[in-house]
Amino acid sequence: MRLKFLDKLSQTLEKKTEKGQPLHRFWALWDAIDTFAFTPKEVTTKGSHIRDTVDMKRVMITVIIALFPALLFGIWNIGYQHFLSIQTSVSFWGALWYGFLKWLPLVIVVYVSGLLVEIIFAQIRGHQVAEGFFVTGFILPLILPPDIPLWIVAIATMFAVLFGKEVFGGTGYNFLNPALIARAFIFFAYPSVISGDKVWIAEKADAFSGATPLSDIANNHLSALPSTMDMLVGTISGSIGETSKIAILLGAAVLLFTQVANWKIMLSVVAGGFLSALTFNILGGTPMAEVPAYQQLLMGGFLFGAVFMATDPVTAAHTQWGKVIYGFLIGVFAILIRDYNKGYPEGMMLAILLMNIFAPLIDYCVVQVNIKRRMKRVKIVK
Repeated sequence: MRLKFLDKLSQTLEKKTEKGQPLHRFWALWDAIDTFAFTPKEVTTKGSHIRDTVDMKRVMITVIIALFPALLFGIWNIGYQHFLSIQTSVSFWGALWYGFLKWLPLVIVVYVSGLLVEIIFAQIRGHQVAEGFFVTGFILPLILPPDIPLWIVAIATMFAVLFGKEVFGGTGYNFLNPALIARAFIFFAYPSVISGDKVWIAEKADAFSGATPLSDIANNHLSALPSTMDMLVGTISGSIGETSKIAILLGAAVLLFTQVANWKIMLSVVAGGFLSALTFNILGGTPMAEVPAYQQLLMGGFLFGAVFMATDPVTAAHTQWGKVIYGFLIGVFAILIRDYNKGYPEGMMLAILLMNIFAPLIDYCVVQVNIKRRMKRVKIVK
């Protein structure tokens, strides 16, 4: 329920941004703020529609709630890794506060730069600002190093929104995950800030390597691989939201319980990754291929991608068998790229983007197979 004074303020500003009013040029900005703060006022009034309490904003809020365990642990881990590197003891709250101060600028830059592009296009087209970017803006800082330059984040975010969404018509029409486009842009345009072992700990000591497990294995440092428990809990270097697998699984439970994400995609990604890792354990040939299959699933952003990014309802496959095939191939390609591409030990990002491209083709093939199967059961009477 809206508070009365906020409701009056909302109505007053809404009237001043209507067509012909002095603030009409800021209509898209006001609509974005109003949509974020309040329940949308527009509902269907006629026609054959199924109505319930679930709308896009509630779905987005559910995803953000599911991300909170990974976010909170990631913020604490930023501080923990920093003070560990300089060999200084710190309290839980001290580490959390340090990490929060590192995370907050990232979120602000992502939302300001991304929403700027969204609002400009909404104003030009006369459309409303879609709620989808609120989740994209929340996810993007979680898949980045804690000490990445903010100007690079701003450029990558604007590039992702502009060329990943708006040129195709906006939210719902994009075929690539915008957060992954931003990360891919950073990787290919500024590889030195997102690859290697120098950026994963905020303000680390010079003598402290802080390499991620993937970087250690890629550099043939098998003895430096963290324990399985450390990778499960997340007390390792890495992107902000990708280190704690327990926190990610808690988020997965929220998404599955609320039926916001599809379990077939999650399970098939894990199955594809595990089976391919087992196969490469047998084939060998690279240091990464020697890592046990179960540890492969705990390294890098594999689980985070399986839970929060592969399940994106816009860019994933939509048919039931298509979801299984789509997820399975993501797992296979992620491990394949990770094991046999020395230049890029983290394969999840490229695997998801690749399968985003092929998702429509997978759905088309599944539909055609179903049509042919049903046609065989139909008797044509002449």
